[in-house]
Amino acid sequence: MKWIELHIDTVPAGIDAVTELLAANEIDSLMIDEEGEFKDFLENNRQYWDYVDDKLLDEKRGKCRVTFYLEENSEGWNRLAQVRIMLSALKKQHPEYAPLILSMENVADEDWENNWKQFYKPMEIGERLLVVPEWEQTEDASRVKLILNPGLTFGTGSHATTRLCLTALDRLIHGGEKVLDLGCGSGILSIAALRLGAERAFACDVDPTCVNVAYENAALNGVDRDRYTVRAGDVTADKELQREFGGDYDVVVANIVADVIIALAPRVRPLLKAGGVFVCSGIIDDRAAEVKQKLLDAGWIIEEERSSEGWFSYSCR
Repeated sequence: MKWIELHIDTVPAGIDAVTELLAANEIDSLMIDEEGEFKDFLENNRQYWDYVDDKLLDEKRGKCRVTFYLEENSEGWNRLAQVRIMLSALKKQHPEYAPLILSMENVADEDWENNWKQFYKPMEIGERLLVVPEWEQTEDASRVKLILNPGLTFGTGSHATTRLCLTALDRLIHGGEKVLDLGCGSGILSIAALRLGAERAFACDVDPTCVNVAYENAALNGVDRDRYTVRAGDVTADKELQREFGGDYDVVVANIVADVIIALAPRVRPLLKAGGVFVCSGIIDDRAAEVKQKLLDAGWIIEEERSSEGWFSYSCR
């Protein structure tokens, strides 16, 4: 039997979240290597050492690693694909747990890159959309095809929050709309809006790597930069970015996290034209009531509330 050795690097505060994520995928046998344990080892075994390299101390400082193993077979690769999706969502929900890097030992890079891909399959979403990974082929002409290569960013269509937003866009976009995508990740939401008939879209994310990924996904779908703009920056604090994306949008969509949506609630209305819709998701169930109340307090009327797999979305006017 062959095994894949995997590591997730995080900070001490992220250990519980990572172990819960793995437990949700029935992965309970794991090892945790953290700075505190290393210091305890040094303190309790002084008789065995008289010098520790500063580089080793720096390596351990503030870092934790969770190690686990999966069988190198189709079930193991499938489970790894699910871990990868959930880890991307966790990184987006809790940036303070960064780096949240998933790495692998004793497997060739091409295997690491290609084996997980077989578990991303075309997905029908809403009445019209079909999300298709770049490496998959489909002849379905009855739906609007959205071709996607997610790279290492969040947004494959596999996560519930993304599906909730795509379903809302499928209902809201009919042709000619102007769309703002806050926290765009792979660009899946804004590109989907353009494929469904929106005229223009502006997308932004705090992660600079998302810019190239979103533009690459746009190119896969025949979307030119004269209709699509992607920028990196903090939508709540970057004044220059705010001036660039401007206003007068038909739809603003934010698949981010509860705290950012709460911060955005009183700020989004000036970005919308009269009758425009604010779609927000990325809201875990234990924050849903809080976010809903903050939206109501900011004067929003919630037209549609959806939930899936413990996540919520709201469509507001």
